[in-house]
Amino acid sequence: MLPHIIQFQQKGKEEEGYLSIVSDQELPFEIKRVFWAYGTPEHQMRGKHAHKKTEMVLIAVNGEIVVTCTVMPNYTKDFTLNNANVGLYIPALCWHTMKYTKNAVQLVLVNSLYDENDYIRDYKQFLKASRV
Repeated sequence: MLPHIIQFQQKGKEEEGYLSIVSDQELPFEIKRVFWAYGTPEHQMRGKHAHKKTEMVLIAVNGEIVVTCTVMPNYTKDFTLNNANVGLYIPALCWHTMKYTKNAVQLVLVNSLYDENDYIRDYKQFLKASRV
C-alpha cells in the first residue's frame, strides 16, 4: 500500500470550533501507540528513516508539515498536512522526511509498540531492504 491521505470525520462550525474524530473504520490498523512532536524549529527536517514493519498515520493538529515519502522502486511524493481532520498513512518500508512550520504540532497514530530494531536510519540500508 502506498502513502495516502485519510479524511477524518469533523464536527462543529467556525464560530464554535471543531472536533475531529478517528475511529477504527478510517485506519488500516489497530492503534497500539500514540505520540506527538512539538517545539520543532521551523523548517527543521525530521524523520529521515523508514520502518521495517511499523505503519503510522501522521496528523498536523497545528501548523503545517510537509512530508516527503519514498517507496521503492519509483514512488516519491510530497504531502502537505495543515488541517487537523486529515491524516497521512505511512506504510512500512516508506522512507519519510518532515519539515515543520513554526508552532507545528504533529500527532502520530501507530500500529505497534516502540522498537528501535524496527527503524531503518540509513538510506542505503532502506534501498537494500526495499529490494527484498
